[in-house]
Amino acid sequence: MTDNDRFDGIYDFVAAVRLGSFAAAAAERGVTASGVGKSVTRLESRLGTKLLHRTTRRLALTQEGTAYYDMCVQMLGDLEEMESSLSTGRQSPAGRLRVDLPAAFGRLHVLPTLLDFAAQHPRLDLAVTFTDRTVNLVEEGVDLAVRIGALNNDADLVARQLGTQRLLICAAPAYIARHGAPLTREQLGEHDCIIGWRRQGPPAWMLRASDGDTIAQPIRVRHEFRDGQAMLDAVLAGAGLCQLPTWLIGTHLQSGELVTVLDEHAGGEMPIHAVWPVTRYLKPKLRAAIDALTDMAAAPNPVFHPTR
Repeated sequence: MTDNDRFDGIYDFVAAVRLGSFAAAAAERGVTASGVGKSVTRLESRLGTKLLHRTTRRLALTQEGTAYYDMCVQMLGDLEEMESSLSTGRQSPAGRLRVDLPAAFGRLHVLPTLLDFAAQHPRLDLAVTFTDRTVNLVEEGVDLAVRIGALNNDADLVARQLGTQRLLICAAPAYIARHGAPLTREQLGEHDCIIGWRRQGPPAWMLRASDGDTIAQPIRVRHEFRDGQAMLDAVLAGAGLCQLPTWLIGTHLQSGELVTVLDEHAGGEMPIHAVWPVTRYLKPKLRAAIDALTDMAAAPNPVFHPTR
């Protein structure tokens, strides 16, 4: 097999998946639908695996096809980006940028910046996922992630701290009316507490002790949710106490829908980082996206509280 043979069928395969049919791919590429179909079949034969389920109505990727398609799109995007930089004499963001964001925080405060960023670069495409689990950036082909909380010591990743999120313990007035407000941090063990996804260890909230040190205060968990918006909804419904970031609850505190408790122990913080895989060559699209997030975090009245 020659080096040229290695690319046979890839463009037809990617176009067929992107457009949803061999006919649409053929129209875009100026060939026949049967030609595209045969090209993809030869690709599958060469790879020794089935990439597409074909029906009279649609094409569907197999599990192997999904992984191969994602890799092909990434490769072609990188090639387009490099060719663009060579032909124009400058490196500009182009291709597909894969970003993973914390669910609630990402939708509210990072996605608008990414959309503005993409609007400034017409050759750049976004592929954004929202999850509160810690994805493996290298294995899942993610270019850039925003993570909240302490980072593991991972030699495969580079991180830039954008700021910190500050936490307050809050509840709906209806919950306080029924159960009373905790007067000491130890009384959290007697209340219904709502938490998010627990990474490891026993449930605890980060509080400020009287000497100013940060301590992990054990709590009694009543409800557990894997989504920040769901946590907020539960607190607003009077389901319990919750430690939530100021960026999520600020408007609800102003309206009186939520009230804070144990203010003398408030001030728990969690770092916010931009994280990306280690690489010898930082692609223009990734470098520009990191800069856009850094500028967002440094803007006046930032959602990201500056690092102390």
